[in-house]
Amino acid sequence: MKRVEGKVAIVTGGASGIGLASAQLMAKEGAKVVIADFNVEGAEVAAQELVSQGFEAKAMFLDASKEESIKEVVDKTVEAYGTVNVMYNNVGVTNLKKDLDIVNMDMDEWDRQMNVNVKSVVFGCRYAIPHMIKAGGGSIINTASMSAFASDSVRTAYGSSKAAVVQLTKYVATQYGKQGIRCNAVAPGLILTPAAKNNLPEAMLHMFEKHNALAYHGEPEDIGYTVLFLASDESKFLTGQTIEVEGGHYLANPTVPEMREFAAKQQQ
Repeated sequence: MKRVEGKVAIVTGGASGIGLASAQLMAKEGAKVVIADFNVEGAEVAAQELVSQGFEAKAMFLDASKEESIKEVVDKTVEAYGTVNVMYNNVGVTNLKKDLDIVNMDMDEWDRQMNVNVKSVVFGCRYAIPHMIKAGGGSIINTASMSAFASDSVRTAYGSSKAAVVQLTKYVATQYGKQGIRCNAVAPGLILTPAAKNNLPEAMLHMFEKHNALAYHGEPEDIGYTVLFLASDESKFLTGQTIEVEGGHYLANPTVPEMREFAAKQQQ
């Protein structure tokens, strides 16, 4: 089934992880996909692989910290394909060494994350929306995070920036819905992207799994299928929403795992 056939989709941060999975799924479901990434070599490999399979894809360089680079990606996409129907703002940065608690975090890191994580979404929307209006509408999808809803002992800037993305999503949906534009966000929990696999120790992965309602960790495709749904007309009456895709990690009372362990010991 060609769920997004004929649509032109830009995926920022599309060379790996969630962005790559989303780009692959949309291309395989009929979209013309632009994979935009700072890692342009990785984007080119991803695009070439899709083309070799008979799908439509292009790679473009993107520096999401620069407004002019985002505008250039949108402009080049329109030059190549005539319009933009789907804008997936997926770029995000974090830094566990500098993004600490409110007293000790590096304020330059705060500024960097607000600039990339929030302003890249602003500019992605700003430059895609006029083309979407001309085309009669479109779908904007933003990557938020469960860090927008649940606080932590560190990553103050990251959580704050993603909370801004959640609210920005509502503003765009409100301001442009009458012109046929939908804007939604996806909030992933822990997803086993290459970065997560390479940087999180096994003990930490076990801690996350312990608190999941489901018995496994998420994969990039789990987010990709949600993005595909939001890009398609199947979600045509859905806007301003942030869909939490997190395996039920934040669903229950946080003492549930300990309560289960306690009950099991009482039965011994």
